Amino acid sequence: MKFFETSKQYSLKKSIYINLRWIGIIGQLISVYLVYFYFNFNFNFIASNIFITIGIISNFYLIFIYKKTQLTDRSAFIHLLIDIIQLSGLIYLTGGIKNPFIIFIIIPSVFASSNLGFRTNSFLVLITTVSILFLTFFSHDLPGPLSDHYHVNTYYFFSIPLALIIALLFLNYFAIIFGTESKLRKDALIKMEEIMAKEHEMLSLGGQAAAAAHSLGTPLSTIKIITQELSEQLKNQKEVMQDIDLLSSQVERCNEILKRLSLNPNEEDEFIDEDLSMKDYLKEIILSFKETSKKEFILNTDQDLNSKKITKSIEIVYGLRNFIGNANKFSKSKVFIGLKSDNNSTVITIEDDGDGYPNDILSKIGEPYLRSAKSYNKDKMGLGLGLFIGKSLLEKNLATVNCWNSQTRSGAEVIIKWKNKDLFNL
Repeated sequence: MKFFETSKQYSLKKSIYINLRWIGIIGQLISVYLVYFYFNFNFNFIASNIFITIGIISNFYLIFIYKKTQLTDRSAFIHLLIDIIQLSGLIYLTGGIKNPFIIFIIIPSVFASSNLGFRTNSFLVLITTVSILFLTFFSHDLPGPLSDHYHVNTYYFFSIPLALIIALLFLNYFAIIFGTESKLRKDALIKMEEIMAKEHEMLSLGGQAAAAAHSLGTPLSTIKIITQELSEQLKNQKEVMQDIDLLSSQVERCNEILKRLSLNPNEEDEFIDEDLSMKDYLKEIILSFKETSKKEFILNTDQDLNSKKITKSIEIVYGLRNFIGNANKFSKSKVFIGLKSDNNSTVITIEDDGDGYPNDILSKIGEPYLRSAKSYNKDKMGLGLGLFIGKSLLEKNLATVNCWNSQTRSGAEVIIKWKNKDLFNL
């Protein structure tokens, strides 16, 4: 196993890091020059400037030599290590653990925790901890005017490194959790965008195919008529008739192929902009699952009192497909889909006869890459992405989505609700 992560997930944007570094370097220069020239503090001014220069050179390297826009895990580690060493050197020269600016030494590792791999960050935390302990026992005395004398209580003195290490661990843990959640959501959104792009592409191709079928229908009909006329005129010429019969059969074959490409070969193509009732939405989605699934899909529309049509939306179709597909995946034999509507609202209920959602994830339904610690079936793990995408798409189209375990059946239950004023004005 390699120490550094090679995944694109672990990278640091160079421009952000450079700008943050400049802020730190400018702050160091102001502090050093102000304290030395204005407050007349005695410390090794030349050595302090050498440490600051190291940071400046490192930043110029990133600007003019390092050509990538993202710092890899390895590159970021090296430069953050330089930052820790540089800060440690400055603090060593200016009082060590008693220097109030000691707090800044934990910033590089905290910054790394949300951007780099776990092993890399752990090593930076270790180095930072060692630096804090070193500066606790080894450093030049806190500089100041010769007439001033400083005394720090022993208990307070040793509480400083302890507080810093606790803060370091806490902030790193928080940043890791926050960074991980952000990465998961970002990956899930990227995945959703990719899926939606593919769906739109498929719809576009379908529309093009239907349009092509409609457009080619006329010339094929013309060819068919001409072959029939030639057949009548040349019916006594057997050799020619064989060719005419072959041509006629090929025309029929073309017509059959075009019929399969077209949704409705006898009407104008409305593949993308077709208006559908919610009942037709559900029937269309269920039909697509019946072709590949052995499960029984039970659609109940007895309480569907509103047959008003809505503009066909790929986002609604795909959102509903994700929830129905999830029910199909986790059901034992049956999927129950109910449609209830009146003048005010439209409600879709999706239930299955499976084992339901594990209790440890019920409160997190809708989060990406959701997995239960109690699931031992690898084929049925990772249910979170589909639910996240489905919930996001439907909520984007003004639906309210709630997921829980069914009170009437053994499996999971999803309730999707629209206000009619929102649904019919999408």
